[in-house]
Amino acid sequence: MAGQEFGHHLGLPRALSALPLSPLTPGYAHLLATQHAAGLRHIGELFTSGPGLRVLDGVFVPVGARGRRRVDHALLADLGRGTGPAAALANQLAELHRHDPQTLRRVVLYQLIELLQDHPRGQHPDTARSLGIHAEEAAGLVAAARVRPVLDRAQRAAAESLADAWAEHRLRRVRTLLERLPRTGRDPSLSTLRTTLSRRLGHADAALDAARDAERAGDTEAATEEYLRVLRLAADDRKALFSLVRIHRPRHDDRAEPLRCVLRPESAVLTWDATEPGVTWRILRLRRTGRGSTEVREVRQVAPAEGGAGGIEDRAVPLGSVVRYVALPVRQGRVDGVPLVAREMAVTPEVSDLALTDGRERIDGTWRTPPGATEVTVEHTGPDGLTAHLPCGGGRFTATGLPPGPHRFRVVCHYRTPEGQSAASSGAAATRTVHRWPDPVRTLTATAEGEGIRFTWTGGEDGLPRKGTEVRLVRWPGEAPLPGTELDASEVPLPLPWSRRDGDGDGEVLCPPPGTHAEVAAVAVLGERAVAGPTVTVEAPVPVTGLSARRQADGQVQVVLDWPEGTGLLTVSWTGSDGRTGERAVAAHQYRRQGLRLPVGRGGVRVRAVPAPRASGSVVALPSAAEAVLLPDASVAYRLVPGPRRMLRRGKPLIRVTLSSPDPTPDPSPGSSSDPSSEGTRPELPASLPEFVCVARSGTLRPRGPADGTTVLRIAGAELLELRTVEYELDSAPCPVPYTLRGFLLGEHATSVRLEEPSPATLVVR
Repeated sequence: MAGQEFGHHLGLPRALSALPLSPLTPGYAHLLATQHAAGLRHIGELFTSGPGLRVLDGVFVPVGARGRRRVDHALLADLGRGTGPAAALANQLAELHRHDPQTLRRVVLYQLIELLQDHPRGQHPDTARSLGIHAEEAAGLVAAARVRPVLDRAQRAAAESLADAWAEHRLRRVRTLLERLPRTGRDPSLSTLRTTLSRRLGHADAALDAARDAERAGDTEAATEEYLRVLRLAADDRKALFSLVRIHRPRHDDRAEPLRCVLRPESAVLTWDATEPGVTWRILRLRRTGRGSTEVREVRQVAPAEGGAGGIEDRAVPLGSVVRYVALPVRQGRVDGVPLVAREMAVTPEVSDLALTDGRERIDGTWRTPPGATEVTVEHTGPDGLTAHLPCGGGRFTATGLPPGPHRFRVVCHYRTPEGQSAASSGAAATRTVHRWPDPVRTLTATAEGEGIRFTWTGGEDGLPRKGTEVRLVRWPGEAPLPGTELDASEVPLPLPWSRRDGDGDGEVLCPPPGTHAEVAAVAVLGERAVAGPTVTVEAPVPVTGLSARRQADGQVQVVLDWPEGTGLLTVSWTGSDGRTGERAVAAHQYRRQGLRLPVGRGGVRVRAVPAPRASGSVVALPSAAEAVLLPDASVAYRLVPGPRRMLRRGKPLIRVTLSSPDPTPDPSPGSSSDPSSEGTRPELPASLPEFVCVARSGTLRPRGPADGTTVLRIAGAELLELRTVEYELDSAPCPVPYTLRGFLLGEHATSVRLEEPSPATLVVR
């Protein structure tokens, strides 16, 4: 009969019994999370979606119009088929029901009473019916909610975690949780738990007293057994745990540590030898708090290791604290053996990758700062033994003005403890030696001296030979380092391989090969260290070759030359016999397209051509200039003059040769002299003019050269220079008529004197 267990008068306080103050269900928090994921207000909603749920004398769901079915393992198994939170919840309940069939009713009643006590209309049966409770049991459930003590948030948390603490044999924790719950109420299971707890704590306290007596007697083995017995009874007995840690902690002379701990920037790594099969290791972390007490936290439980060794990583290690790790061997939920105890360790990770680099009176330091460090400080101890703090930031520092010798640096990390106190690490130390560096070259000057360049510099006083240092002139293969850059001597190129020339004055005179365009740098080198210095740009253009000049009829000169390879611009200048000068810049493409003509006039002229620098500001070692000398515009004219009439016939024809020049004719005598100031700058007619030769060839075609015909006239240059005009009478026909005459200039200066030829028709003799 429904309600028989509670008495026939449902709703009366004296008729209610076995009202749960706690679900007493291991894993209740996980069960509750799965229930909430399924969207259920209480577990009973898993079995039926409508009203009709009975819970007072067991958990029943309606079947048909008037029937009902007990919620048993079979029903839960049917609900557990499938996926989703509801199926997962049914499977969890099935497992709980298999261990204790009363668990399901206890949990449902606990949750329903809690919902009614929290509801503002929880005293009305309608509220119970809205939760899905059958109408016949609504009043009884409301009465139960009214009688059972109301739990606040802390008491509910204690009630719901009680079963887990009991399952883990944490008797001290169970006692604390029970003390939070009211002693009134009708929960026989909770009363039984209190009785059992009291008995077991009595056994644990007795074992603890026995262990202390054995320890005072010096029998550490017997004390260990008694302390282990305490932990088997009460796994959270701090006194027994601390005593075991004290007895079995590593000594200073112990080489082998049973539990090894390595501190990393973000975690602590624990390793140990786990040779016993079937043993689960419970890892505890003991921490000294700022209040002088010891905090115990369970890090993890490690399943039996397959390879005979165990290891974990604690990533929640409290920074700035002093901790000690303990590994408890656990078998079937109880401590089963002597714990492994690690050495005490300060959780103050040091910086990593600390690197020191020395420079000229300087040391640079870099490192990686561990996460969580609130500050990093650097201590510097010099060769004199004095210690001072250095400013640092961003994982680096720079110490300047350091004397030569060893310098020690200690990088300390600072942390904030959970209690808000500051804790410092012992510090990562490193030593670096400051060496003597060469004094850098401050300025570098290049001066052109003909085809050589003189290099002088300032600074580099430490580069004097007596101090074993050199100032090296080099050409960097790539971009030159900035002046003052500190280098390894092995990085410095070899000295310039240019030929050296002796010269007066300071510095070095080097002759760069033709075609050079380079940045020359001065580097101070001392042993294995060097300092980059300034640079200058120097050039050595390829010389101009094959320069020649030929006069044109309009007072201009046609210049022909071999354009030097790699040169983009030439500077062509000229100096006339009258002292006038001129200059023109000629580009390569311009010369190749239209040649080069210079307006020099008819006077004597000297033409010079040199390559122009590639870049402005370059120091140029100019090669010897290519030059050509043109005499004044002297010309030799000849023509055939008919002979004079004599009586009734004309005389023999004449060949008249005339020399003309804009400059006065120099005195050809050996004793003559000219103005010394004009020597080399005012070209004049040479003392030896070219020879004039006239040849004849039969026919009306002109001779092609001085050897293409019969020579009829030959006038020496000296004669022509002296007489200026020479006439020659043709005595007889040199060859059958008609024949054609033509004149040529022969000799050293033949190209310097222009030959003016008459019309070919006037040179035909018939």
